Amino acid sequence: MFIGIDIGTSAVKAILTDADCHPLGSASSALAISHPHPGWSEQHPEDWWRAVQTAVQALLDQHPGVTSHIRGLGLSGQMHGTVLLDRDDAVIRPAILWNDGRSAAQCLALQKYAPELANVAGVAPMTGFAAPKIIWLRAHEPETYARIHKLLLPKDYIGLQLHGEYVTDPCDAAGTWVYDEAARDWSDALCAATGVQRHWLPEVRDGSAIAGQLTANAAAALGLPPGLPVATGAADAAAGAVAVGAVSSGSGFLSLGTSGQIFVATGQYRAAPGRGIHSFAHCLPDTWFQMAAMLNGARPMSWFSEITGQSVGALLDQAESARTDRLPLFLPYLTGERTPHADSAIRGAFYGLGNATGRAEMMRAVLDAIAYSFADARDAIQAVTPLPSVLLAIGGGSRSDLLLQTIADVLGQTIHRGTDAEVGPALGAARLSAMSVGALTLSDIAAPPPVSAVFSPQDNTRHASRLTAYRALYEALKTVRDLPR
Repeated sequence: MFIGIDIGTSAVKAILTDADCHPLGSASSALAISHPHPGWSEQHPEDWWRAVQTAVQALLDQHPGVTSHIRGLGLSGQMHGTVLLDRDDAVIRPAILWNDGRSAAQCLALQKYAPELANVAGVAPMTGFAAPKIIWLRAHEPETYARIHKLLLPKDYIGLQLHGEYVTDPCDAAGTWVYDEAARDWSDALCAATGVQRHWLPEVRDGSAIAGQLTANAAAALGLPPGLPVATGAADAAAGAVAVGAVSSGSGFLSLGTSGQIFVATGQYRAAPGRGIHSFAHCLPDTWFQMAAMLNGARPMSWFSEITGQSVGALLDQAESARTDRLPLFLPYLTGERTPHADSAIRGAFYGLGNATGRAEMMRAVLDAIAYSFADARDAIQAVTPLPSVLLAIGGGSRSDLLLQTIADVLGQTIHRGTDAEVGPALGAARLSAMSVGALTLSDIAAPPPVSAVFSPQDNTRHASRLTAYRALYEALKTVRDLPR
């Protein structure tokens, strides 16, 4: 048996699998996000560790007597979250998350100072990445910058709590903007350009390598035997790929979590920073990927749920019967956007509201907008790398038949929902743990999961003109967003 732990943005999830990494059960513990200023997004790493303990203990309570059968643990986590430690491994300040936009000016300066570095880092500098945040901290929190001894990613901070080592995987390293993607090593040039000290950075190991053994203190906190091997694991994008078999060139998937991605694995490094996509190292050897990354994924659905006081399920039921001739347009950019805009300042909006517009029409517009953002992502990816003929959908948003059918219609592409589609990165983490002890091989994890539902494209008629208007609305709002209001 194996345990996979995923440090998400809204919750920590832990899953238990059998010896062949088939899920047996899961448990989660919710996380809070702090927004101390507009556009800022932070979490306390100590909260992640408490949530890991809660989730793992709940999982073991569901399955009494399994602890002696567990062979290892694996980790996954949200990308780009910047955890800063002092010489005593104490957290210096709250982690600055992937959807934090405070370093926009630093990104512009980096791009102007050395635009060629984007080809090394695999993407143009963006606000979520660690390196621009470090530049911001050096300017705005110099006392913080002066105390930095180690820089870790979210899952790697949990790894430190579990096994006591400073270790990351190539994919999480890629998301710092100080990693040479082609060489698969930290880049002296990128470090010099951003003020990141190389000795701050953890050792990079493949996701299926053993990072360390579970310490006695961590074992006591989790209720597990000490000495269990802990795999390095992977950033959530790569762990999600491992979960669905996207580990060989040409395989891919789309993810509908808080954020959204279209992911295609490649056998060689292909830099394309001008397209707004991420060309990153995979967590496995000799493999890279192209990824369109949207900050807003399925999050607009839960946002609208919070605003209306209706459950997402109830809103989806209402959206089924919405009058499609009365739909407004919606921009889903609640926290800015990466692919294809690299625009941290844009925000969401409804346009075209009228007396006949109701909750159902607004929710249907939200679903359309999510699909249109995936159309933008598709176009960015296809400019560099062919998409698979079928895309597998994972993440919490994949539960919605209406959303997946809308995406299939807009993309003109078949979408599959696999079994255990919501498990995602936690399952990938468990699989990497199994690989680390020789229980699974690369060929074992390359097989896609069984398909539980198929969504074939049907009618794109109403979407063609709406997609054009959606794209025009973004361009129009760029001209007014900075006006006083």
